[in-house]
Amino acid sequence: MNTRRRLLIALSAAALPAFGQQRKIPVIGYMSPVVPVNNSDWRLEAFLQGMRDLGYADGQNMRVVVRWGEGKLERMPAIARELVKMKVDVIVATSSPSVLAARDATKTIPIVMPSSSDPVGDGLVKSLAHPGGNITGLSLMAPELGAKRLQLLKQVLKKSRDVVVLWNPAYTGMRARFKEAQQAAPTVGMSIRSLEVRDPREMEAAFEAVTRARPDGLVLLADPLTNSMRARIVEFARENRLPAIYEIREFVEAGGLMSYGPNISAINRRSAYYVDRILKGANPGDLPIEQPSQIELLVNTRTARELGITIPQSILASADQVIQ
Repeated sequence: MNTRRRLLIALSAAALPAFGQQRKIPVIGYMSPVVPVNNSDWRLEAFLQGMRDLGYADGQNMRVVVRWGEGKLERMPAIARELVKMKVDVIVATSSPSVLAARDATKTIPIVMPSSSDPVGDGLVKSLAHPGGNITGLSLMAPELGAKRLQLLKQVLKKSRDVVVLWNPAYTGMRARFKEAQQAAPTVGMSIRSLEVRDPREMEAAFEAVTRARPDGLVLLADPLTNSMRARIVEFARENRLPAIYEIREFVEAGGLMSYGPNISAINRRSAYYVDRILKGANPGDLPIEQPSQIELLVNTRTARELGITIPQSILASADQVIQ
């Protein structure tokens, strides 16, 4: 065998992994408190699509390990510890309680949060511009959102001003979102009352309280609890002819009147950008946290007709989607 042939064989052997070994690919731990359907969820699918858009394929140049909380927030700490024990390269934590659990489980593994409520107020990061530590991602908070929802509802209600905010104060970050609405109310000439619900068993009692209060409108702040009960909430609002505005489109698609807020699918796709940057060597603490850039307005005119409401043309003209 000549010298050139021996050199080519040696180089080829060096380029191949040892027998029985596989080339290491990054492992992404994905933790969510939701109850999946067929072991999947639209938020997860949006994130995976974002990764595919960046050239990643599960099982080829990355591996995604998914853990569900099955609707039980108390499971998040155990799930976070499990992912840390597996030595995943990045943790994607899809709710503020998930991020808190991941933060308590590790100070070294990067954590990406697709949709935290108030990362600074919750003590997750030092600032939006300079997070520091091992956490980065996106925030649902934007100062103008609370005021804009009330403005939209006031346009529909016209002279009416009394509004109830239905929300879950036990969910991390929700107090900041309620405070956002509370501070905005006087600026748009409205008064709001807080109606708190912390458990599915409390929802019917909350509905009874709304019925007694007889408000002019309803603002619903979405968290895993209220989102899991969106069909019942939307049904209650329609049965009681109560105009309501929601934070996310899923309520309108279920028959709610209006929603104004971030496109959650787009946010989850965008979180793949952070994972990609981290896998390529970026320090999560140096990646600024983004606030919502894609805000959408949905209107359900069929529900408006059932409620006997005329949606102003100005709202219809600015809507991103009108469900008829």
